[in-house]
Amino acid sequence: MGMLPIGALAALIGLMTGMVLGLAARLGEFCTLGAIESAIYGDDQRRLRLWGIVLGTAIFSTFLLADAGLIDIEATIYHAIAWNPLASIIGGAVFGYGMALAGNCGFGALARFGGGDLRAFVVVVVMAISGYVTLNGPLANLRILAFPQHPADAPQGYAHLVAAQLGLPPLAFATIVAAALTVWALSYAPLRRAHHRIGWGVAAGLSISLALWGTSTLNAMSFGAVPVEGHSFTAPLGRALLWLMTASSGGLGFAVGSVAGVLAGAFIGSSIKGHFRWEACEDPRELGRQVSGAALMGVGGIVAMGCSVGQGLTGFATLAYSAPVTLAAIYFGALYGLRRLIQGYQPD
Repeated sequence: MGMLPIGALAALIGLMTGMVLGLAARLGEFCTLGAIESAIYGDDQRRLRLWGIVLGTAIFSTFLLADAGLIDIEATIYHAIAWNPLASIIGGAVFGYGMALAGNCGFGALARFGGGDLRAFVVVVVMAISGYVTLNGPLANLRILAFPQHPADAPQGYAHLVAAQLGLPPLAFATIVAAALTVWALSYAPLRRAHHRIGWGVAAGLSISLALWGTSTLNAMSFGAVPVEGHSFTAPLGRALLWLMTASSGGLGFAVGSVAGVLAGAFIGSSIKGHFRWEACEDPRELGRQVSGAALMGVGGIVAMGCSVGQGLTGFATLAYSAPVTLAAIYFGALYGLRRLIQGYQPD
């Protein structure tokens, strides 16, 4: 390990923890849009309640490691940059609406592409380009003007706020939140019987905290050269694509490993279940809808500083102010998009 460049070590952390997420998507059926669709239209809350397991595990393990000095929560972008509520609401809603049109978020598209779905490959590429257009391209100045970002003068998180106001240790508050989410998840009997889903939910939650632990360690080792980051699939898609084409965009790092890890885990998981098969789009209208949704997700994810995984899992694991607001906006944006799609398919 000491012979590997620091960027390669970061990529290795992303690869290993990303593989767990990819396996959870294919073997544990962990999916953001799938959870919403199943709960609202399928009368099955197992996938939605699974989020309680994932979040509960991620929050508790992240703050446990932070309490031991192994994760630097305040160095993550969710705490180092002052929260902009408008960016979370608008960016999250745009992302959620795009997710409904595309049929997947960035993470879900990677997982589907790992199972042979070429339509998901189109979503990944368009989302990567759209995200980078918004982050560093022609839309960057407009984004900065509309949603300015400033360094925070204090941690942007609920656990730290409670600690400052009430003196309750961050770990204690995080434990209460994690326990509440876990109880909410397990209060649904069908999920309690799905032991394999619970297991993959725990694994996915641990992969979030382990990614933060690994990059925190490298951040200290490299004197800040490696940022403290976790899994997210908007800007990292663009970074991975640029690195694949030019070996640039910051070089080999966590983002590249994370994307590759989800793809690898999804491929292994789909192969284990015998579900791997090449699929393509036969309807140009469907492809147009997915491309439009992918473009919206790229814009929304950058504005909100994270996607359903970036804010919804990694940001939530740090109990950042932005996380629950962005996740709620994604949910309602997706719900609106799904209803529009269903109405469009109904006969006059």
